[in-house]
Amino acid sequence: MKRILLNYLGKWKDKKKRKPLVIRGARQVGKSYLVRLFAREYALELLEINLELNDDYIACFQSKEPKQIISLLELKASQKVIPGKTLLFLDEIQAAPQVLATLRYFYEILPQLHVITAGSLLEFVFEEHSFSMPVGRVEYMHLGPLTFKEFLDGIGKEQLRQFIENYHYSTPFPVVLHDELIKMFKLYLAIGGMPEAIQVYNDTGSLLEVDIIKQSILLTYRDDFSKYGRRFNHSRIQNVFQKLPFQIGQKLKYVNLAQDEKSSDLKKAMHLLELARIYYPVYHTAANGIPLRAQTNEKMQKPLFLDVGLLTKACGMSYIDIEAADKVTLVNSGSVSEQFIGQHLLYASPCYEEPELFYWCREKRQSLAEIDYILSYGLQIIPVEVKAGKTGTLKSLHVFIKEKKLDYGVRFNADKPSCCDIQISLPGSPGMFRLLSLPMYMVEELQRIVKQSL
Repeated sequence: MKRILLNYLGKWKDKKKRKPLVIRGARQVGKSYLVRLFAREYALELLEINLELNDDYIACFQSKEPKQIISLLELKASQKVIPGKTLLFLDEIQAAPQVLATLRYFYEILPQLHVITAGSLLEFVFEEHSFSMPVGRVEYMHLGPLTFKEFLDGIGKEQLRQFIENYHYSTPFPVVLHDELIKMFKLYLAIGGMPEAIQVYNDTGSLLEVDIIKQSILLTYRDDFSKYGRRFNHSRIQNVFQKLPFQIGQKLKYVNLAQDEKSSDLKKAMHLLELARIYYPVYHTAANGIPLRAQTNEKMQKPLFLDVGLLTKACGMSYIDIEAADKVTLVNSGSVSEQFIGQHLLYASPCYEEPELFYWCREKRQSLAEIDYILSYGLQIIPVEVKAGKTGTLKSLHVFIKEKKLDYGVRFNADKPSCCDIQISLPGSPGMFRLLSLPMYMVEELQRIVKQSL
């Protein structure tokens, strides 16, 4: 399976002042696979060392001299390391966080050597490290699950992916292709973007086998709780982990996670799951200007799960349920659709930027309003609403457009693309705004189509 970020790695490879690359992401999103694919595609000799499985290699990194480190690695691995031709890949580096400190010397003394590191629980190291981090001497890349377009490529639907990429919003959209893409969209909701799940579906065509893989991944995350530290209550984390999928799309209330636990304890458990990148907080922003993060209220958040396929599995939802539904929805209406859009928007920014996502709400009596996601393209603020079916009211969008004095909004739903100017449907509001409506399977084309339609 190809990953979009393979092109980014190719550009990193050819940089004159290349820094060691640290890949950050949750367990089993395909970090190791991507590096192996990169080495193969760009004809680099791969020296891969898993520091969790091969802890005897850790002693090789005690020196501050890269050439001495390389000499030891060559002798131990019985493999020649040639700067410019060899890729040194240090996997599961969280097992030896002190090795991270040596990366600065590779950059300063031996920049010709391609060095990539990765780790599934690396965020814990960054938060609690007791060594000097190589600030400014390493480059980060954030990796999430496979996107819908990567999924299409992975199951042999490259032509559908190419059609989406080349579509212009002003041209008619063939109904037959829309119906086929909706079918693929629902299949993605059931399978998700975890590489192993997609690979198993590709190999067997069995959604039962996919379910087995997804359950295995969820159990792997649960088993990882023991690695979060001895100071934490693992049963509390497990309880939060099990309840969290049912909170997607809602404002987080700790009482919904556990009625008999202190909110401070639950907050700590959530933070640990965030460090493991199993969940992301979508914080409230006042959205009065750029940057959006400068106006956040971290006491108000909506949780986002790692992957929609894992979400549907955790909630007990099968492909039969999804395929039969006119509106892709769970008990907490629209959460699956909101998860799908959210996980794609979260990683829509350049991969070297920390993933972040925001929403907006107003909680006045008799005047409630909420926008699912708030984006910014340049200096422009873009409100995004997600509707599970083809229809749905847009009252909150009208309220937000009026209050922030904007003239553009986006809706994702299950209908074909459209773009039109509509009147604000609020008393005493004669203004107009442009509404771009896109089918959910086109979320990755949002920024491109916004530029076309402005």
